[in-house]
Amino acid sequence: MWSILKSLRENPKILIDSQKKRDGDLEIVERAIELDKKWREMRYQLDKLRHERNKISREMKNLKGREREKAMKKAKEIASMVKSKEKELKELENELNEVLLSIPNILHDSVPIGRDDSENVAIKYWGKPKVPKVFEEEFRRQHGCEYEVIEKPPVPHADAVEVFGLADIERAGKVSGSRFYYLLDDLIWLDFALITYALDYLSKKGFKIVSPPYMMKRRAYEGVTTFDDFEEVIYKVEDEDLYLIATSEHPIAAMHMDEVLEEKELPLLYAGVSPCFRKEAGAHGKDTKGIFRVHQFNKVEQFIFCLPEQSWDWHEKLLENVEDLWQGLEIPYRIVNICTGDIGIVAAKKYDLEVWMPSQGKYREMVSCSNCTDWQSYRLNIRFAEERGKPTKGFVHTLNSTAIATTRAITAIIENFQEEDGRIRIPKVLRKYLENIDSAPKDYIVPKMKKAE
Repeated sequence: MWSILKSLRENPKILIDSQKKRDGDLEIVERAIELDKKWREMRYQLDKLRHERNKISREMKNLKGREREKAMKKAKEIASMVKSKEKELKELENELNEVLLSIPNILHDSVPIGRDDSENVAIKYWGKPKVPKVFEEEFRRQHGCEYEVIEKPPVPHADAVEVFGLADIERAGKVSGSRFYYLLDDLIWLDFALITYALDYLSKKGFKIVSPPYMMKRRAYEGVTTFDDFEEVIYKVEDEDLYLIATSEHPIAAMHMDEVLEEKELPLLYAGVSPCFRKEAGAHGKDTKGIFRVHQFNKVEQFIFCLPEQSWDWHEKLLENVEDLWQGLEIPYRIVNICTGDIGIVAAKKYDLEVWMPSQGKYREMVSCSNCTDWQSYRLNIRFAEERGKPTKGFVHTLNSTAIATTRAITAIIENFQEEDGRIRIPKVLRKYLENIDSAPKDYIVPKMKKAE
């Protein structure tokens, strides 16, 4: 956001070009330029009035009689004008700020231009996906990587969790409605193993592990996203100024709200672990079965506060961490550079990691990795300085990336490690987190019910 205001004053073309790439509203930018110009002119006039008032106050010490009375009258007139101008300036400042807060982040030059997620650009493939024969021709046409052909798809994850007795969706629907689930036995241990695996990895990388509040006040939430757009996604606590978190990114971003951070303590690296709650209001008809797109799930999230000049390096490092984690799970994936029509308003650039789902013949999103530059920190008022008490130098940059969202990761494991007899092989990197628990699965998850035909 500070970058937006700076561009507005120094080089509005940057902001205009970014809006054009997004196919966004150019009138917002024009309105912001107009209001900022008025604000600076009014601020200049106010400063002149204050200077004149102070000058008269100094001169009055040496005045007597009628001259003093005239000076006092003039001082009162100017004081009244100052008060009026201050009110006008504050109103104009609020209007300008409201417009600035509605402007999306400035896009990085490397963000591809596109209308929607169909025009995101794959920049890397890893692993050798197992492609069912029925999808081979389409796969070869769309993807430039090696693959292995299999005769038939595995049981789809949405069916497998119920048919194999690993979750109960039907009873959850009775109790809570659609997109909820009872996770059972072995999948609970797998969920815990995935969380521990991600936290173990990130803590060794220097990340401080954080379990944040699961609810946030509106003011804090307005700092991390445009609330009007996001309100349909999150759950509100009735009669309370509290909202259930959609991701630990949000409370961690607000953790240092209204603070000044010292340069020497940056970057701050956090690994958030929490349940996440989402309405999924805009996902009608998408993944309604199973545990892929649900209202409640566990997730480990990477979050960074850093100096502006560090953020693009950290964006790549966050992606490296994600790739390490998913390569450890041995699940084929691709990295996608998200295009202008799919990136949303907060990020300046975003990568997604999408894993191969054999039963669908598609890569599906598991991770989003974003550089939000100073868009969030400006709204949350998180600045940095050489030392506390010294003048601030600007706003920190914030970055976030999923490490592992457990229910989605479980669906990928079910499809990629499913054996002919229905057993699901547990990735080797997870086994050490299960071996000392007597009731936990060790090498395989064994179906509790007959495998679907």
